[in-house]
Amino acid sequence: MSRFTLDDLDDLFIDTDETSTNTDNNVFVLIIYDIVGNNRRVKFSKFLLGYGFRVQKSAFEAKLTVKKYQKLITEIPKYIDKEDSVRLYKIIGKGQVLTWGENFAEPQEEIILI
Repeated sequence: MSRFTLDDLDDLFIDTDETSTNTDNNVFVLIIYDIVGNNRRVKFSKFLLGYGFRVQKSAFEAKLTVKKYQKLITEIPKYIDKEDSVRLYKIIGKGQVLTWGENFAEPQEEIILI
């Protein structure tokens, strides 16, 4: 299971510049889930932290390379049972995200350069 480093943080956000085009091979995904078992739910959320960041209690966003996206969709079934539900939305093209209420922000690390 991979974890993010500080160098990966720039890869987590969508380029919102209206004049740019998506010429890179990145995929933006939203993953929402309802997992019945507490242990499976915790394991699944830790698994997703290796790909993106939590935006709500059962929702993650990630900007992935096509290779990481393919790996993600092949690994998800290993974490769920038939009574669970996982939905992955692949967002293509320009999009707009509107939010209301409490946002689960990615934890900010304090970096001191000497």
